[in-house]
Amino acid sequence: MRGWMGKFRSLFLFGALTLILSGCGVDNLSALKPKGYGAELLLDLMIISIAIMIFVFVIVMAIYAFVLIRYKQKKGQENLIPKQTEGNKALEVIWTVIPIILLLVLAVPTVQATFDLADTSGQDDENAITIDVIGNQYWWHFNYAGQEIATSQELYIPTGERVYLNMKSSDVIHSFWLPSIAGKMDTNPGENINSMYLEAYEEGVYWGHCAELCGPSHSLMDFRVIAVSPDEFDQWVEDMKNVDPEATPETASAQEGQELFNNNCMSCHAIGGSSAGVGPNLTNFGNREKIAGIMDPSKENLVDWITNPDEIKPGNQMPANIVSKEEASKIADYLLQLKHSDVGTDVPTRNTDE
Repeated sequence: MRGWMGKFRSLFLFGALTLILSGCGVDNLSALKPKGYGAELLLDLMIISIAIMIFVFVIVMAIYAFVLIRYKQKKGQENLIPKQTEGNKALEVIWTVIPIILLLVLAVPTVQATFDLADTSGQDDENAITIDVIGNQYWWHFNYAGQEIATSQELYIPTGERVYLNMKSSDVIHSFWLPSIAGKMDTNPGENINSMYLEAYEEGVYWGHCAELCGPSHSLMDFRVIAVSPDEFDQWVEDMKNVDPEATPETASAQEGQELFNNNCMSCHAIGGSSAGVGPNLTNFGNREKIAGIMDPSKENLVDWITNPDEIKPGNQMPANIVSKEEASKIADYLLQLKHSDVGTDVPTRNTDE
């Protein structure tokens, strides 16, 4: 009875796990629903691998069932030893050749895909879009080569075009992972630069993560990629090139916040241009869907982040309590009105409540 109860519990847990995993595959955040060339290629490899595993499992279980039934001990034949097959050349050839064939079926497309995804020679084209990606604890910086444009936490790309990424880290090893559009690539400290490319099929907001354990806030190191049409991307580039970091905000509170920001925050952050200092570039901060990559973009959350960042993202480099709560409120008013381009604000996004 106890044995059956144990089997029932195991079956129940397996069924519950299957039900939970069936919720995987959220749009714009899953390798199972590819929206880009690299992700589609990787999904094809996963399907081939799973098909091979299912084939092997079915064959092995069929042989196992046959042996159990065919050679089940019968009454009066307790000492019967079935005919042995040691040294059977035909069988040995079969179970040697079949695995080799299966490995070749998997190896050939895998090698082809590996070389395909590693082919970044196209960035030598003068019209190619090349972006330098820098991983930091715990945020991402994107510098558009040749454009004098920089963003942090949000990467804008055109659909239907290959965008080349040259990646490194400013501190520890991180891993740039964008499951819906491409695979992942490590960013290493020092001069070692890894390269990959993105090619999005359709407009949308795609969420990415750091996939390499990099510290206490590793799980909070998110970013998003905004894929827009080529025309909209060109408009976004033009908008970003014309950003005036000294533009006067409309409200008095935001004007005071701008002065406070310039006096207390500009040594680490930047608005406009192609640099970020030791902190994220905050151009177009008002269009972000998340503060610090994890909080809803409300003024209250932003004030909490400015005054107590380590409580929200442990281990980050942003100093706490450099301004009072009242001053942080004015800085928040200034940052939330930084909307230098509306491109990408209406592209489809996933339901963040899922």
